[in-house]
Amino acid sequence: MTMTDLELHIQSTPMVDTHEHLRKEIEFVGGGPDILSSLFDWYTVADLVAAGASPDSIARLTDQHNDDVRGRFLGIRSAWEACQFTGYGEGVRWIAKSLFGIEELSADEVARAAPMARALHKPGERLRLLREVANLDHVQVDDFVVEVAPDDSGPDFFLYDISWLGWTNGRVNAADVFAVTGVDVTDVASLRTAFEAAFARYAPLAIAVKTQHAYDRTLIWRARDVADVTPALQKSLRGETLSEPEALCLGDWCLGCAAELAAHHGLPIKIHTGYYAGNNRMPMDRIHASHLSPLLATYPQTRFVLMHTAYPFGGEVVALAKHFTNVYADMCWAWSIDPHGSEQFLRQYLHAAPANKLFIFGGDTAWPTASVAYAWQARRGLTRVLQTEISSGFLSEPQAIRLATRWMRDNAFACFDVARARAAAADGTPGRG
Repeated sequence: MTMTDLELHIQSTPMVDTHEHLRKEIEFVGGGPDILSSLFDWYTVADLVAAGASPDSIARLTDQHNDDVRGRFLGIRSAWEACQFTGYGEGVRWIAKSLFGIEELSADEVARAAPMARALHKPGERLRLLREVANLDHVQVDDFVVEVAPDDSGPDFFLYDISWLGWTNGRVNAADVFAVTGVDVTDVASLRTAFEAAFARYAPLAIAVKTQHAYDRTLIWRARDVADVTPALQKSLRGETLSEPEALCLGDWCLGCAAELAAHHGLPIKIHTGYYAGNNRMPMDRIHASHLSPLLATYPQTRFVLMHTAYPFGGEVVALAKHFTNVYADMCWAWSIDPHGSEQFLRQYLHAAPANKLFIFGGDTAWPTASVAYAWQARRGLTRVLQTEISSGFLSEPQAIRLATRWMRDNAFACFDVARARAAAADGTPGRG
């Protein structure tokens, strides 16, 4: 079937990937995913658990030291049959067919494809899968650390976030802070100095600041006075466990510092909103993007990227992006969580919020095989939404093509200083394999 101009454009345009947790080149080459890990990654496992897979069967499935690929697959087969049509399951089926030639998963087929997965563990293959197969312009990676340095396996392609997770959770350890900033922390003033040092050292190479503290605390944020923060900080520096109110107080102050410094250094702040990875521990009252309204209003010069469409509360992200000048909506991870819901979100966003404040894709994965699959999902979903709008008469095809370009890459280049991060990486600072 001949592709329309819109389809051809969406398939051929290099897309910006605004969020991954990709493991490093040395990990991929030296101990990368076997066939079952390549297929099921870390998110599909959660669907298998929800479908009733036992802890033992999941442990066997993910045990790459166990060469019994058939047996490992058979242990989760019934659960797989129940979740093969979810967003994650769709990604699995796409990887199986497109990368390994498997039309339908079976024990024999995964065993046959096992050598093909091992053959991917070569230098440069991680980059090839992402740049050439997924057709990505670059990826933005959160590897859960403050330090940022060039990635020797692709300095202009793998760009890194500064992680503010621990500090936003109120975890301030003097030795840890000194290790990444060179500043001795004894009080609130010196902690602020340490944060300034962290930004001075790492911001030139960084693409953003990232925190996913919704996994550990509420997204509700309040401005905090130094007098209120001081007792909590001193208790943390002594190595004592903070109460929940104390941790929230210190964490809110740390996030406020990051917001102010990020604006000064031209970095957006990415914040996880909505759905949790994993199983059986998601207090829904924590994850609403609307909880962040006081933070967004307090720091109007800071660009805030609200991630994952706050699924299942996507309307809140649309409303915030519509209302706040400094708010951007990111559909990273959303396509694999719920492809149908993501299409609904995108149509709602199109008809409600400015088109220049949306990013269409981030895989949010550890291995490139899953990123390739989720990029395919995003392109397909984007095509469906825009084609529907063309068919309804709301958009012309040229208008849809311009929107696709905005959402796939132009908006990201306008929000994130990609050129600066790439130029800093090219300067030759010691790399991070």
